[in-house]
Amino acid sequence: MAQASVYSRSYNSFSGVDIKATFGGKVIGELQAISFSVTREKAPIYTMGSAEMRSVSRGKRGIAGTMIFVIFDRSPLISGLSELKFQSDTDDVWPEYKGAQDQAFTLDLNGNTDGVIGGETNARQLESEISKVNSDQEIVSPWYVDQIPAFDVVLAAANEYGALAVMHILGCEILNQGYGVSIDDVVSEEQYTYIARAVKPWSWVKPIFTLTPGTIG
Repeated sequence: MAQASVYSRSYNSFSGVDIKATFGGKVIGELQAISFSVTREKAPIYTMGSAEMRSVSRGKRGIAGTMIFVIFDRSPLISGLSELKFQSDTDDVWPEYKGAQDQAFTLDLNGNTDGVIGGETNARQLESEISKVNSDQEIVSPWYVDQIPAFDVVLAAANEYGALAVMHILGCEILNQGYGVSIDDVVSEEQYTYIARAVKPWSWVKPIFTLTPGTIG
């Protein structure tokens, strides 16, 4: 059985290949990089008669970052988080996201209902239905990443020694999306910027199993 120095197990580190990221509880393997920054408003307070600041006033805190995904044959977040639906105005929904019932009461240029006798009666019925609260809203899957409801990102790390660690980015909201491709690009990437409500820093997780100190087997 191979022997390992106790010093080699004194500290643990993780590289990118040791980390898996879950978005809303779902692993998205296209993630290449993720980063965040925390900023807070702080201002010095001065009083008459002294050039030195008396105190520091603390204001708002902001958390923001970026995500980079490699593109294969689909958008990673749109396809991966399609189960996170949102409420949209029926008129704004793209045709491919509409059901068959949304095609009813379609009026032509003459004001008649297509394929239905008594178009005026149906038009009045439609107007009555729209007057109801939320009657012109429907639950649909997002087709822009900024439509995805807030989700949590969990980074889980595990190295060869069995060391485990976890980190959370809570309440992520996508702001901006960017993509570009050229003839010189071998890999296609998509970048997102986001804001978040909170960050839980890396914390140690007790391993499910433990190795005998000084041995690897």
